[in-house]
Amino acid sequence: MPDTATSSTLVRGACPHDCPDTCALLTQVENGVAVKVSGNPAHRHTDGVLCAKVSKYTERTYHPERLLHPLRRVGPKGSGQFERISWDEALREIAARLGSIAQRNPEAILPYSYAGTMGLVQGEAMAGRFFHRLGASLLERTICAAAGGAGLTHTLGGKLGMRVEFFAEAKLILIWGSNSIGSNLHFWRLAQEAKRRGAKLVCIDPRRSETAEKCHVHLALRPGTDAALALALMHELIRHDWLDHDYIEHHTVGWAALRERALQWPPERAAEVCGLAVQQIRDLAHDYGQCLVRGEPAAIRLNYGMQRVHGGGNAARAVACLPALIGAWRHRAGGVLLSSSGAFPTRHAALQRPDLLGPRRPRLLNMSTIGDILQHPGDTAWGPKVEALLVYNSNPVAVAPESGAVVRGFARDDLFTVVLEHFMTDTADYADIVLPATTQLEHWDIHTSYGHTDVLLNRPAIAPLGEARSNTQIFRDLAQAMGFDDPCFADSDETLCRTAFDGVLDFEVLLRDGFASLPLPEAPFAQGHFPTPSGRCEFYSVALQRSQGDGLPDHVPNHETAGSDARYPLAMISPPARNFLNSTFVNVRSLRNIEGEPVLEMHASDATARGLRDGQTVRVFNDRGSYHCVLRINGRAREGVVNSLGIWWRKLGLNGTNVNELTSQKLTDLGHGPVFYDCLVEVSAA
Repeated sequence: MPDTATSSTLVRGACPHDCPDTCALLTQVENGVAVKVSGNPAHRHTDGVLCAKVSKYTERTYHPERLLHPLRRVGPKGSGQFERISWDEALREIAARLGSIAQRNPEAILPYSYAGTMGLVQGEAMAGRFFHRLGASLLERTICAAAGGAGLTHTLGGKLGMRVEFFAEAKLILIWGSNSIGSNLHFWRLAQEAKRRGAKLVCIDPRRSETAEKCHVHLALRPGTDAALALALMHELIRHDWLDHDYIEHHTVGWAALRERALQWPPERAAEVCGLAVQQIRDLAHDYGQCLVRGEPAAIRLNYGMQRVHGGGNAARAVACLPALIGAWRHRAGGVLLSSSGAFPTRHAALQRPDLLGPRRPRLLNMSTIGDILQHPGDTAWGPKVEALLVYNSNPVAVAPESGAVVRGFARDDLFTVVLEHFMTDTADYADIVLPATTQLEHWDIHTSYGHTDVLLNRPAIAPLGEARSNTQIFRDLAQAMGFDDPCFADSDETLCRTAFDGVLDFEVLLRDGFASLPLPEAPFAQGHFPTPSGRCEFYSVALQRSQGDGLPDHVPNHETAGSDARYPLAMISPPARNFLNSTFVNVRSLRNIEGEPVLEMHASDATARGLRDGQTVRVFNDRGSYHCVLRINGRAREGVVNSLGIWWRKLGLNGTNVNELTSQKLTDLGHGPVFYDCLVEVSAA
């Protein structure tokens, strides 16, 4: 059990949420009660500032609807009817059901989790050990970043890039597929610093976001056309010879082939595909090329919105090729950053113990197709029908694509579902057993980041509320109930924290300061040395040539391209609502009050054509389903595209559904990721 803070003290911690900033926290505790959470000013990336969401963290921890006891379902699935039971009862029932299924085939059991916490310990450490020992099906965790990560890896050699702190020194910053003000606040502060120093900021995003409004230039391209824009920029760099020939010769592979492809993409062609003016593309290429001419650093902050389409992996590849063309990597303030997560030497195997599988090799099931998975009857080739599902750190009924299909799967009477949660979410309503989990203020954890390169330690600030137990303790208890006596299930949370970077970082520094920086070069690819098979930036990938039939990046059209179905003429994207983080915080009343209601942004001309007015409730629909929201004609949507801000819990929406009723279970070109922003719809009055 963690030590309970007494009197008045500050406890160092880390924000657990799915955000690139990974802030260092200070929790003020008075007589065992957390009264305030603030940013740690000693941590340079946090600099004492938290977003509006996490600054409300005590409201979430002490929420009156917090789950504090184990529950068993007593009504129909989805009804939310449960009774309180003891931990002993819950563990016995779960162990009996899982044991019976595992005797027949443990692959009929599936874990489902993602980034409800980004912590290495409360995420997949003890959970991984449990499922590996059990021999359950493995989960392919693709729902957020898989396509972009694959594109980056095939180009740069990993989820790597420039160090975020040096964006402040760049003279040109392309903010590509990101609303930084809402989803990457601490980067935005660096961009603002660069702007004050004379940098030009360009936002590339279908939506006129809060970030786009504050940049010098906004390119509102059509969803899924980012690779076409990147190839047209290459075309102009070639045509005007804004190229660092020395860097290309010594530190890249496949230039001749990429050059030939890029020359097929003049600005006129890309403008037609992207829905941009030709001059916008030429001007952006000029700005980027002139950074080479003047010897100034150009930086690209790429984010994951642009890769949630069919061609998302290729788009990330195309953008990641750009810095090498002008030698931007020579500068510490030049290059591209999508994710820094590949820089961390995390000992994942030591934490999750895949060796517990022994010779078994369970099947791998993709979380982005959970709706189809749960309705599959099973066969010899696919494997057994899924009979048991254990959900933790996720709310799939709300966040997984094509949620109508997901609900049908979760509603199966013969599916045994266990959910570890803080609240009765949409998913918890379909559980057979609900187990109360601790929040970040109540347990140990250790965190990496995908936006900077510091490791952060989270120490428990308060004792667990009610009967809540940490994820790690729940899986220890389940292991004991299942008769797993392997010594690794006795490891404490602090031991797991120490294991994560044992021999790499001084744990005493983490205990003292709450964070530690990785020793990394300021300009990682100034002299090449990419961690690719060739050691160079790979414009051409041999691996992709073998697996995909094309080793070069290309524009891959959306599954649902604009104009392909007259019934559904509008493209829909679903960027995050500013006051939510995925489906987290939706039930925090102060934040939901600010957000108001589910919103659909539409261009005035599209609204006029449908006889719709600002503020009315509308129905958004396609063949997969429909949902209701409030129409906003606020200048943020481009013509032909609607923006549905998410992700609301279904039961807190206007008609019991949310935007994922409309999204599909189709996958991306690389990485098997979901295509949330590759979706055609129509809109009418509700």
